[in-house]
Parts: sequence; structure tokens; C-alpha cells
Amino acid sequence: MDKELQQYYEETFSTMATQGWLFLMEDLTKLKDELDNIRTVKDAQSLSYRQGQLDILDLLLNRKKTCEEIYEQLQQEEQ
Repeated sequence: MDKELQQYYEETFSTMATQGWLFLMEDLTKLKDELDNIRTVKDAQSLSYRQGQLDILDLLLNRKKTCEEIYEQLQQEEQ
């Protein structure tokens, strides 16, 4: 793995180890729980918008796990 990519993952993991990251994940989880309720959706356009919001929240909430998996794969490829 090149140095630039190594630094990218180290900085990413450093950020995700902070209390602030944990607070952000808690807030995003609460927001996702609220948006998961489709009873408040009035039309197809609103539903599509809501789906987009949930996709972005899922991306952020799964970011740590995704980075860890990719990092492990990169390390295994080097061996």
C-alpha cells in the first residue's frame, strides 16, 4: 500500500476513534430511525427523497466498517 493511501486510512481511523465521531453516529442513528417511518410520506416524490436521505445515512453509518474491511483486504493483498 502506498504511503498516501496508508495515511488516508490512518487519519480516517483516527477520526473515527474520537468521542465526537461516536456522538455523530448516535445523532445519525436517531435521525435514520425517524426517517425510516414511511407513514409521514405523502407522495412518490417525497418517498424518493426519503430513500435518498436514508441511502446517505447508511453510507455514513457504515463508513467505519467499510473502511476496516477495505483496509484489511489491502493489507492481505500485500502479503
